[in-house]
Amino acid sequence: MSKRKDIIDGRDYGRSNGLIYTEVLGWIDLGHARGNDIRGLMRKINAGESSGQGEYNVTYSQSMTDPTYTIKMGKFITWRIKRGRSYNERQSIALAMMTTLARKFEAFQSSFPINLVTDSGFSGEDLVSDLLGFYRVMSIHNPFPLLHPVSKAEALKRWDHYGPIGSFKNTCFLPILFPDPVRYPHAKPRLGELPPFMKTIRPYSDFKSGNVVVASRNGSFIDRARGGILPV
Repeated sequence: MSKRKDIIDGRDYGRSNGLIYTEVLGWIDLGHARGNDIRGLMRKINAGESSGQGEYNVTYSQSMTDPTYTIKMGKFITWRIKRGRSYNERQSIALAMMTTLARKFEAFQSSFPINLVTDSGFSGEDLVSDLLGFYRVMSIHNPFPLLHPVSKAEALKRWDHYGPIGSFKNTCFLPILFPDPVRYPHAKPRLGELPPFMKTIRPYSDFKSGNVVVASRNGSFIDRARGGILPV
């Protein structure tokens, strides 16, 4: 759940956490945009390809912790992949797994009773930040100069004029843009377009071939926040 206090200067995009505003992708949650989950997912896929087995299972998860950092809960999916996938196919499979699960996880956060303590479900910055994290791993490690991040003062101006980003729900991977309220006092938030580098990989969709099979479509888990082992 992004808060006003999380906003930092756009020039500090190298931090591992924080909320910045960019002219191209709108609000970006740097935690979501790190891409660590995608690195782990690709390691699993690459390990499966090197295993020598005819097929292998890959599980991908997203989770949240409670305010006391005692438990974590989340969603997972498992896909069974036939060995022999090209690198481009692996990227496509990883993107499909991420986009599939990200929507399930945001819906989970939007459900009762979790929505009583957080407005994070489908918060306007979440999905586009996830997608940015994917492309930071797959293509451009530092895309931020292309995204035109603004100063902290400019970001705060947008937050204070339009309101918290959590009040703007976004179920797609396109950015929500918030025009400068001083230059455009009557403007309203609108959906933007992804930059070209974030449209170079297509999510895998050839499930009729048998090369990728959904083994677990909509798994849920709850575990200890520290030292937990789920999901496997």
